[in-house]
This record gives sequence, structure tokens and C-alpha cells, in this order.
Amino acid sequence: MTFEAEVAQRISNNGTNSALNRDAQSLMTSSMKAGYSYNFSWMGRPIIQYPQDMIAMQEIIWRVQPDLILETGIAHGGSLIFSAAMLELNAACGGPADAMVLGLDIDIRAHNRKAIEAHPMYKRITMIEGSSVSAEVIAQVQQIAAGKKSVLVCLDSNHTHAHVLAELQAYAPLATVGSYCVVFDTIVEHLPKEMFPDRPWGPGDNPKTAVHEYLKTHPEFEIDHTIDNKLLVSVAPDGYLRRVK
Repeated sequence: MTFEAEVAQRISNNGTNSALNRDAQSLMTSSMKAGYSYNFSWMGRPIIQYPQDMIAMQEIIWRVQPDLILETGIAHGGSLIFSAAMLELNAACGGPADAMVLGLDIDIRAHNRKAIEAHPMYKRITMIEGSSVSAEVIAQVQQIAAGKKSVLVCLDSNHTHAHVLAELQAYAPLATVGSYCVVFDTIVEHLPKEMFPDRPWGPGDNPKTAVHEYLKTHPEFEIDHTIDNKLLVSVAPDGYLRRVK
């Protein structure tokens, strides 16, 4: 058996390993309570992601070779810097030379904008301030995405069902065949309600419920369960949506 076949077999086995999945969910719950994802940075900027999801994104970016990565939600900018750095590495290895990252946020704080714009990877980044579901912002994004050969979409802003569903309807169609629309924080569905006392989202109203609603009428996307089974510890269970047609 080849190494690749061994990896595929282990990943498949993870999906049916109930004890391992229980342990992983227990770790997710306890680590989320501890604010685990806030402890990491990428090239100097807080990224607010789990390392496992960062590795998954690196694998996707290498495989897909996007010339545009669209991200909703900017915060401190670590994810934008991460994506831009991956595109820089792709370009150094013969990938798209002019690939770019487009970030959207309803409120780009001045100190975060200053730090992002001062970063060496900013040369591959464009930011739009405004609601990701407004007609004006959607039109700007569509204009930028027009003509791109390979587009990767990442949704990580407001986590209510209605907002994520609206983002999916607006931006998932931009993901090219073979690429992904990645919906972060679907883990909210599996966490205790009391963890979100001051948030408009929680179990029953979150990115995962929006994903499953969207998939009911969009067979061009499917959940890539191999990523779920590989990571086990992830903020995006059922959130890695591969465009298949």
C-alpha cells in the first residue's frame, strides 16, 4: 500500500471511530471555553483560527491554486496575511503570479487597517469596508471576481443563520469548480448555548444551520467529509464545501 493510500485509509477510519470523535468534540468544547483560537498569529498578526484549519486551508490553496481568495471578516487581519503568504509561495513555485486576497468587513478598525497595510504581504491584499451582504459590496466583489480562473471563498463574519445564508447566496457561486466555499464557525451548533450569552447566534442559529439550508437547493456543492475526518479538531465541521459542478 502506498503512503497516500495509508493516509486515505486512516482518514476514513477516523470517520467511524466514535471514541476519537467524542474526544475531539470534548477538546473543542473545553478549548473554545478557554479562548484557544485567540492564542495564534501568522507572520505577526493575530489569526484567531485553530492550527488544524490553517493546515487544511494551506492544503486547499496549494491544490486549487486560486488567483482570487475572497474572505468575509477581517478582524486583526491574520487570515488575510496567511492567505496572501500562501499565494506568494504559490507564485514562487510557478502558480498565478498576480493572485490576490479580497477581504470584506463592515468595520475595519483603524489600528488593524494600519497594521495590515504596513505588512509585506499587503501587496496581494485588497480590502472593502461595508456589509458583506449589501448590494453595493456584492457588486464590487462580482466585478473583481469576473474573469478569475480559480476562486476560493471563505466566510467568517457575522455567524447568524440569516447572515451566513445571505453570504452563501451571494458568494458561494463565485467559487470555481474544484475549489471550495469554506464556512467557518459551524462548530457553534455543537457547543453549549450558554457559551454565547451576548451573541445573536448559538445552537440552532449559526453557520452550520445555514450551510445545510443552502445545500438543500445547491447540489453543485458537497461537504468534503474527508477534511472533517482528517482534522477532527476544527471550527468548521461540515463547513468545507467543495464545488463539484
